[in-house]
Amino acid sequence: MRKVSLVLFGAFLGAGTATVATQTHLLSGTSAVAASAETYRQLSLFGDVFEKIRTDYVEKPEEAKLIEAAVNGMLTSLDPHSSYMDAKSFRDMQVQTRGEFGGLGIEVTMEDGLIKVVTPIDDTPAARAGLLANDVITQIDNDQVQGLTLNQAVDKMRGPVNSPVKLKITRKEAKDPIEVTLNRDLIRIKPVRSRVEGGDIGYIRLTQFNEQTFDGLKTAIDKISGEIPADKLKGYVIDLRNNPGGLLDQAVMVSDAFLDRGEIVSTRGRNPDETQRFSAKSGDLTKGKPIVVLVNGGSASASEIVAGALQDHKRATVMGTRSFGKGSVQSIIPLGGNGALRLTTARYYTPSGRSIQAKGIEPDQEVLQDVPDELKGKDETKGEAGLKGHLKQKDTEERGGSSAYIPPDPAKDKQILAAEDFLRGVQKGAANTQKSGVPN
Repeated sequence: MRKVSLVLFGAFLGAGTATVATQTHLLSGTSAVAASAETYRQLSLFGDVFEKIRTDYVEKPEEAKLIEAAVNGMLTSLDPHSSYMDAKSFRDMQVQTRGEFGGLGIEVTMEDGLIKVVTPIDDTPAARAGLLANDVITQIDNDQVQGLTLNQAVDKMRGPVNSPVKLKITRKEAKDPIEVTLNRDLIRIKPVRSRVEGGDIGYIRLTQFNEQTFDGLKTAIDKISGEIPADKLKGYVIDLRNNPGGLLDQAVMVSDAFLDRGEIVSTRGRNPDETQRFSAKSGDLTKGKPIVVLVNGGSASASEIVAGALQDHKRATVMGTRSFGKGSVQSIIPLGGNGALRLTTARYYTPSGRSIQAKGIEPDQEVLQDVPDELKGKDETKGEAGLKGHLKQKDTEERGGSSAYIPPDPAKDKQILAAEDFLRGVQKGAANTQKSGVPN
């Protein structure tokens, strides 16, 4: 038995977040389709080329890297989402989807070759040590940050829980550099953020679908319903904008949180017997309150599963701009200690049977943002249809761009404002239809 994880990756914006559901499959030791003699001749050709490179290339090559490059080339020739992950990339993906790691608890970015603190996360070593937004990290354990990539610097700050790490930082208000030693702790990425808007609407933003997402959503709903009396609560805004995806089982559970019954999503592989269907269980965490789901050009994979399920069941009104359009499923197949294979094995379909591959989710109400002049034309993503080698859609594809811009000031966010106005004015309709089913 080998563990195989089903994955839906949003391959855009450098997201790196995946939609993964862990399932176990028995992989047969022999291929269902025998390789032809021509196939074996081609494999012999590969061996000949490899041997020539190994013996005659101007510099001695690293043979392991040659093999990895050949494997990755074979996979990337299939579609934009199939690839080979070496052992480190595989570990990084597992950390990302697990949503927890040993670290310091700071969100960072790179600026002028140095690492700048975006914000310290509450109740983490960084917050307790007094690190502030806009602090610049110049050294990590006495090693200069200048010259490192952002990922390299992050790797140096992560490590075993309770292990120390020494930082040197510069701060505008301080004349001299500040040195601080922190002990790494277990950091949990919080993929759910929430707040009450205007005393009558619950706003919940999902930034990714990792192992913490459903629990975070449930906590957010409980918190909001505790702060707003049921008779005053107009409904919820579920913000999936620029959410590139996450765990498939989490996408199913998030959808199920708002549904009482019906199919949520199905996945269909090459063979009919590989079809899987995921259905909702009884129980709506919001007790039937109206819902608006926000999507944009940066909403992909798991986000599109949630938006598509709630839209098809007429449980929510979808607002914003067209989503990314990634409707394929990848299986993550571990290769012992040699990393893992990420292979596209299926397409997924919304409850009504539609594939959003290279098309995306069209919002029920399109709401465009006021994009600053300097960002016009740069705010759009081309979507799945714009990726070279993407799986083709039998129906018409959407090749035009879709805006992924979100204003930094919520007061100027026309999509949130439109969602709130909709909820405050709704009497009947899609957003408050609790049990409208889809033909089975």
